Amino acid sequence: QVQLVESGGGLVQAGGSLNLSCVGSGRAISSYAMGWFRQSPGKEREFVASTRLRGVGPDYANSVKGRFTISRDSNRNTAYLQMNSLKPEDTAVYYCAADASLLQFRRKLPMYWGQGTQVTVSS
Repeated sequence: QVQLVESGGGLVQAGGSLNLSCVGSGRAISSYAMGWFRQSPGKEREFVASTRLRGVGPDYANSVKGRFTISRDSNRNTAYLQMNSLKPEDTAVYYCAADASLLQFRRKLPMYWGQGTQVTVSS
C-alpha cells in the first residue's frame, strides 16, 4: 500500500511561483514513478507531469512545459513540482499520484492518489 500527502498549495498572483511537495510512504514507493495531475471546477482531471523512471522521462503536459519542473529527492519518497510564471488558468486542485508504470500517468490511471492541494492564481 502507498500513501501520498501533498502540501504547498496556496494563493499567488499571476507571474508568481509555488513549490508543491508530495511525500510518499510504503515499501515500494522508491521504485514507483510519481507525478501530478490537476482538476479545476467543471473540467476533467488532467495530467501535469511525471518523474523519471528507469531511464524514461520526466514528462510534462504541453501547457506547463518550460514553466513547471518536477523533481524527486535522493531517497525517492518525495516528489516536488516547482511552478513558475503561474497563470490564472493554472488554478486547480493539484493531486499527487504514483504507479509502477509511467504509461498509467498518460492514461490518467495511476494506482495511488493523494487528497489534493488547492492552487489559486489571481489575475
